[in-house]
Amino acid sequence: MAATPSIWELREVTETGSTNTDLLRSAEAGEVANRTVLRADHQTAGRGRLDRRWDAPAGTNLLASIYLDMAGLNAVDAMHRVGLAIVEAVTELESTDSTVGLKWPNDVLLRGTKLAGVLAQRSTTTSGIVVGFGVNVGWAPPGAARVHDVDTSVTPAALLQRVLVAFDALPDDISTAYRSRLQTLGRRVRVELPGSVNVFGQAADVDADGRLMVRLDDGQLRVFDVGDVVHLRSVT
Repeated sequence: MAATPSIWELREVTETGSTNTDLLRSAEAGEVANRTVLRADHQTAGRGRLDRRWDAPAGTNLLASIYLDMAGLNAVDAMHRVGLAIVEAVTELESTDSTVGLKWPNDVLLRGTKLAGVLAQRSTTTSGIVVGFGVNVGWAPPGAARVHDVDTSVTPAALLQRVLVAFDALPDDISTAYRSRLQTLGRRVRVELPGSVNVFGQAADVDADGRLMVRLDDGQLRVFDVGDVVHLRSVT
């Protein structure tokens, strides 16, 4: 496996509240540059989408954030790029009967269950974006997957190196690669919206802004920029 590319600046801490919060604060203080990575062995205040807590026993999982300040990069594209990099990094390790892919909007799946989550946050005072991600490596909550399901030798630090190498290998235009890895497309889904509203239909596509396009059961095409998606069954 190749070493971490020299164009990445890697910082590591034993414990912190949130790598996203720390990296955003450092960026706004002018203390970090494009392609700075912060990895923690343990987070005490990690958060995922919709402010959900993301936690794991110390040293077991990959908990990291990347600061990206690249011309033309938006938060959705940044999140998609990191998600794809995780998929490609884990795919290199997978056994013959496993599949790795993406679930809209920000999950990585292994064998149909959640392996990782990705969250992008834009700075309010700089042009950069922080993309945080948590990957279950040696530990996973009930019903979730972990990298050790396919390769028990991988460490969080080694997986981060693989993710960074995979990120560098992505093409400038990732739209085709993203769609090919998005396991939500073509599936019958339930979209869970705020206020306990559920919408059912077939996931048809994603638009240029990363929003999910769903063909509802009544035939209407509806576009979602927020919502939790549940994969129900394949549409044939």
